[in-house]
Amino acid sequence: MPDLCVTCLAHDATDGLCPGCRQDLPRNTTACYRCGLPLTLAAPAASLICGECIRQPPAFTRAFIPWCYQFPVDRMIGHYKYRGQRHFVRPLLADFGALVHQAIEQDPNPQPQLLIPAPMHRKRQRKRGFNQAADIAETLSLATGIPWSSELLRRTRATAAQSGLDRRQRLSNLKGIFEVTGEVPAHVALVDDVVTTGATARTLAALLRQHGAQTVEIWALARTPAQSTRSGQSFSDLAGDSQTGS
Repeated sequence: MPDLCVTCLAHDATDGLCPGCRQDLPRNTTACYRCGLPLTLAAPAASLICGECIRQPPAFTRAFIPWCYQFPVDRMIGHYKYRGQRHFVRPLLADFGALVHQAIEQDPNPQPQLLIPAPMHRKRQRKRGFNQAADIAETLSLATGIPWSSELLRRTRATAAQSGLDRRQRLSNLKGIFEVTGEVPAHVALVDDVVTTGATARTLAALLRQHGAQTVEIWALARTPAQSTRSGQSFSDLAGDSQTGS
């Protein structure tokens, strides 16, 4: 069978995307260095810090998030995350692995010692059948040689719906629901599929810092633009999921 493009069904696809659709993916090229929020200013990436990270600096130091959570990336992730159709996210996983590998080779700074997927409550994971953050962490581990662990962080209880909540409400919703189960390396990367308001990332990074991490990075497929975060409209809302985004 030919490798069809998951967005336009063209036959000249590589890892599930044709050249045209891959070129048209909404790249997060101008973003806040710390949280990955898409910005409209044109400046060197290392100098861009959003107003929120200036006012309330997060416990993580930087974000590596290559795409904006917009069409067709939102649909590709949504079909995988909520319908179990993994072929939709295959091109993003392949490209993300290549991008991270390239970034590590070009970066003189030390790389993370461990990749840690955002934990999912066991009941939700049984219902969905997988933890998408763990899938991404495994893919990045294979691409970079960095080990990963889904056991170091654990979600102790389920929470009320995250979709439709602002960052303050999400932070309140996440209080006390995570725990660390082992020794935390000095330099780690938290891995997730989508960063929405950054509430989950802030909570997990702060917890890891409390348990010995000195440097925490955020690695995710996509970041929700500010206007989408405020409106709360995304594929995840339409899917009716109760733990969406970070």
